[in-house]
Amino acid sequence: MGEQRSEQLARRQLREARRPTPWHGEGPQAARPAGGIGPGGTPRTILAAGAVLWTPGAARADGSLRRPRIALIHRPKYDDWSLPKGKLHRGESPWEAAVREVAEETGLVCRLVAPLPAQHYLANGRPKEVRYWAAVPVSGEFRPNREVDRMKWLKPDKARAKLTHDRDRLLIDALLELLARRPD
Repeated sequence: MGEQRSEQLARRQLREARRPTPWHGEGPQAARPAGGIGPGGTPRTILAAGAVLWTPGAARADGSLRRPRIALIHRPKYDDWSLPKGKLHRGESPWEAAVREVAEETGLVCRLVAPLPAQHYLANGRPKEVRYWAAVPVSGEFRPNREVDRMKWLKPDKARAKLTHDRDRLLIDALLELLARRPD
């Protein structure tokens, strides 16, 4: 009976995490396919989404909070440290892809809190756009998998230093700016 309740709770949390909130600024939208050639023979933009997954810092004796912890993942295929992200599936919105990718790569169900700046860069000669959100975990635990073999929760400064790509460091900065503006 307890196992059945746990499964029901996990399914409910996943449904809740996938539900858009007013912070998103968008609802479910059909995404165009991620690959192929677009009009005029130009490469179509690869669409992806991800999250900067964070947890609040522990409380100090004076009641103030320590710095948040940020989840970084290690991808053995690229031997890099990055943030959870991945390509959109056909018909999937960016926020749906972000929740799915975090779950697939980390084993954690997350709740998207607020949008962060999108990244635009070339990947194997093709334009790529990655939409990001600040996100908090609501359930689950890390499980190594074929894409991600390690995950670390780090203070922002250590996370910035560990990230392989400079563009990911900008997302840490954006998260910290967002958290500094949040009313408590």
